[in-house]
Amino acid sequence: MYDTQVTLVGHVATQVDYKETVNGPSARFRFAVTPRYWDRRKDTWTDGTTSFYTVWARRTLAVNLAGSVAVGEPLVVHGRLRVREDPPDGEGNRWFSAEIDATAVGHDLNRGTAAFRRVVRIDQPLMATQNQAVV
Repeated sequence: MYDTQVTLVGHVATQVDYKETVNGPSARFRFAVTPRYWDRRKDTWTDGTTSFYTVWARRTLAVNLAGSVAVGEPLVVHGRLRVREDPPDGEGNRWFSAEIDATAVGHDLNRGTAAFRRVVRIDQPLMATQNQAVV
């Protein structure tokens, strides 16, 4: 597969928007990434231009994201990069947006601590008893 895989380090910019869909759980949020570099002329660290991405998560990742992530928290996001072009507006301006289909998301432990809690699934059986005779 020739997808562009990226890993981004940044901060949660918006609240996680979680929804149950016919295809399963889905979540999205905006993610801000600001590069820092050493400015030799000013002899100090300087922030570059902030880029914003829409991060999409599906299924279990979506459920866990909704219960674990808040605005302003530092994250590491890994997934497939998609760049979309929206149709030109009335003035002829073209708009592009960058989205990440996340495969992994975690808190950036360079900036704080986290306590991992494993989710225990309890699957409901399809039938009350497997050896039940059909009459």
